[in-house]
Amino acid sequence: MDDFVAKYPSSALLVYVYPLYVNAYNQLKNPDKVIEYADKTVGLGEKVDAGTRYGVLYARALAYATLKPDAQAAGAAKAREAAQAGLKALDEVKKPDNLSEDDFKKQKLQPTILFHFTGATAAVAAKDFSAATGEYKAILALNPDDLSTNYNLGKAYMAMTPPQQMDAFWYFGKAVTSKGATQAQSNQVKKYLRSLIANYQGGNVCDSLTDGEMNELLQLAGSSADRPSSYTLPSATDISGIQKDMTIASVFTDLKAGGDKSKLTWLAACGLEFPEVPGKVIEVTPGDPIVLKIAFVTSDAEFDAATTPNMDVKVVGQPEAARVEKDSAVHFTGTLVAYDPDPAFFLHWDKAKVKAEDIPKEKGAPKKPAPRRPTRKPSGR
Repeated sequence: MDDFVAKYPSSALLVYVYPLYVNAYNQLKNPDKVIEYADKTVGLGEKVDAGTRYGVLYARALAYATLKPDAQAAGAAKAREAAQAGLKALDEVKKPDNLSEDDFKKQKLQPTILFHFTGATAAVAAKDFSAATGEYKAILALNPDDLSTNYNLGKAYMAMTPPQQMDAFWYFGKAVTSKGATQAQSNQVKKYLRSLIANYQGGNVCDSLTDGEMNELLQLAGSSADRPSSYTLPSATDISGIQKDMTIASVFTDLKAGGDKSKLTWLAACGLEFPEVPGKVIEVTPGDPIVLKIAFVTSDAEFDAATTPNMDVKVVGQPEAARVEKDSAVHFTGTLVAYDPDPAFFLHWDKAKVKAEDIPKEKGAPKKPAPRRPTRKPSGR
């Protein structure tokens, strides 16, 4: 064939010769040559029928997938053009007479996905992540439950400038809930997704809250094809903005109010240490740890009126705190670890220390009387 092409570079027979080169180099596993002769075939224009164009472009797409990353990046633009040309050629292929419309449509599904996948791969190689998302979504329109496509779409959203985290989280969630995923695959993506959410929120949110956000996301992703426009997660900036002006009094107010503000406040407050929280002691339970039931108060009037606790405080490593008396005023520094919403509103604290000045002094043991020496009798001298 080489001699023929050299002697007759403009021969009308090249429409048959070039596809033979494509097939030969495909068998020899030489992707560069497959791509070269596929492009030469397509370059002959309308002389090549749709079926032949489709065949060589299909082979080209498979060959491009085997290239090393540097070669994929260098050939990205032509690969995207070829993928689009492949879709067009596939659409122009006539249905065989012995196939039904449904069977022909099913037969075209796999090559359609391949051409879109090639377009996505080339777009990622060229760092055109917006174009990549369009190609991945075209695949999902045909196969919405595909694990790898959902995962790759999530990666494309994360790679954008700036990253589109909400869309990325959504498609990672779709990958986790994919029915075609093995348990190991699902767990691997889930672990990765959890780390992304934790980092997005600053890395200091309580584990239990991150787990709750994960479960909510996976439940939504498993039951809806598209991310609801209302679905969002507070960012580290949102959380730090709340923490900037947050006091224990504002935490009480926000948590009792409920709604979205309480959710954001709790993300910001959970796991934080608050200094010198004021309260009235309602109950003392000695032990290790010592547990104080306390009513949060901010004024003398609230102190006088308080009869029921709204906080339990675990005091660790401070045995003298057991001397705190019922109905006394105390201040403690502790870590806020949980809360119960209204109507049974209650805060739960751990690793607390009571302010030393608020702990009564230990009562001294009664002094023993000094031993009396026997009185020396006067001598008779």
